[in-house]
Amino acid sequence: MRHLPGWFAVDVGSAALPSVLLQARGAVAGQDQDATVASHYGDPLREQRQLAEFAAFVDRSHREILTVSGLDRLSWLNDLTTQELKTLADGQVTETLVLSVTGHIEHHAQVTELGATVWLDVEPGAAAGLLDFLNSMRFMLRVEAVEVTSDWALLTLAGPQAPTVLAALGIQPPEAGTARPLTDGGWVRAIPHPKAPSYDLLVARAAVTDWAERLNGAGASPAGLGAYEALRVQSRRPRQGFETDHKTIPNELSWLGTAVHLTKGCYRGQETVARVHNLGRPPRRVALAHLDGVDELLPERRTEVTWDGRKVGSLTSAAWHYELGPIALLSIKRSVPDDAELLIGSTMARIEPDPDAPSEDVVPAGRAARDRLTGRDGSSRDGSATIRA
Repeated sequence: MRHLPGWFAVDVGSAALPSVLLQARGAVAGQDQDATVASHYGDPLREQRQLAEFAAFVDRSHREILTVSGLDRLSWLNDLTTQELKTLADGQVTETLVLSVTGHIEHHAQVTELGATVWLDVEPGAAAGLLDFLNSMRFMLRVEAVEVTSDWALLTLAGPQAPTVLAALGIQPPEAGTARPLTDGGWVRAIPHPKAPSYDLLVARAAVTDWAERLNGAGASPAGLGAYEALRVQSRRPRQGFETDHKTIPNELSWLGTAVHLTKGCYRGQETVARVHNLGRPPRRVALAHLDGVDELLPERRTEVTWDGRKVGSLTSAAWHYELGPIALLSIKRSVPDDAELLIGSTMARIEPDPDAPSEDVVPAGRAARDRLTGRDGSSRDGSATIRA
């Protein structure tokens, strides 16, 4: 277990300031929107291993926090976003999107309903825009949206031993997809993770140092955001501003299954989501790629991806994985096959097929019905394609 020497008291009244945990020995700040938290504490690959195989905590205090209160909060948010929220129970956790009128992603938020309050946490720099949108849609409803980033901070505890760490702190681990209040304010929620338990703790911003020391004393070592990001890339989990741009629609990402309710009532941008889901396929997809590793420096985000000399997409996230080596997420044209030999700048890359991706032989139900009506259903008559319900 790695100890955390050298914590210093700093002004933590503003989320724009560097995290207090950047004062820890060995801490190296991240880049761009992650510059106010530690990318690593001196040993990034070991930190990844601790996060994946044991227990570690990650400073994600740069995420911005909104609260929505009032009797109409759930039905109001339900009408404005992609997720079914009007029946969200106390202690339930989900995620949702705000779309443009043309169906492009504008905001992604993790959602926690607890104590008659909806907590929304979003990417650094995203809270102001989301708050402006929400306030513009209040009308006469009984709701109040407030940014509370200066008061609250998010820490993530993950790894197979994470439940044991919580138990050592006297905290009962919540079930996946639920949240529990903490005795001294805030909450702990369990986020479904493909390999190991993962918990987010919302704590008072002024108490971040105390919580870091408590987590470390209970058996969790510190891991930088770079470790968290490497495991995110491995798991193909999208991140707003990385796997999204001004053209991204939910159908291109795994968020279609986790942040979008496909049968709920109307919301802004729903027509695009429904049309692509029922009648066709999105023009792009996100793919996990393994890089050749010849260059120790990873390609920059938005580096052009080419196939046979033609641009077919761009790199959205890249990381050195403690077992897999250099990996990346790519936003590429759907027509690019999994066995394509790609170039990311001068770096060679190969796609790792996604076992959870829908088969290209599956015909969307809406398109199958349209083709039957128009007499263009030859592929479905001979049994060569499956209709997706």
